[in-house]
Amino acid sequence: MEPNFQTSFIPKKPIVDERAISPRPVGIFLITSLFVLVTVIVATIGLFFYKGIVGKNISDMEKTLTLAKNRFEPAKITELQVLDKRLSASTEILSKHITVTPIFTALADLTMRSVRYTKFSYTVGESSNSMVEVKMSGLAVGYRSIALQSDLFTQNKNIIDPIFSDLTLDNTGNVLFDLDFSVNPNFVNYKQNLLTQAHN
Repeated sequence: MEPNFQTSFIPKKPIVDERAISPRPVGIFLITSLFVLVTVIVATIGLFFYKGIVGKNISDMEKTLTLAKNRFEPAKITELQVLDKRLSASTEILSKHITVTPIFTALADLTMRSVRYTKFSYTVGESSNSMVEVKMSGLAVGYRSIALQSDLFTQNKNIIDPIFSDLTLDNTGNVLFDLDFSVNPNFVNYKQNLLTQAHN
């Protein structure tokens, strides 16, 4: 007798593919994106509040500035501006002012008793660095006095290139002469002389 096999093509258990579901790893790109997003949100909120604070500060400063301006008298400010312009003009004039007193002092110290001067004139160039040109006339007791006087002038650094010219004898035997020399502008600058006197 043949064995009785019961075959069924219908499975008793449902056919399900049983797999273990493992958690997917979180990528570094996702973490970076989240960090950037949070940073941008925080920065935006911070800038919004910062803008409000700065706007309030500017408004407060404008009010303070307006109050400060109102405390000053506009007429007084105008008066002080005019005074400032006058002082600036005075300073400029003073810096260009020439005084011939140092030349006379140098001549008094250097001139011998046998020499005297009869004329004195000077010219100043337009530039502030121009030399002061001095022209003089005088008389001396003999040619020897003029030679000695010329030596004395050359020993003084403030008298530059002294030249005696047009030497002629007068009726009494004295020698008439013309004298030309230059002077450094700093030597006769009024402001410089005031500073020198203040230090002395």
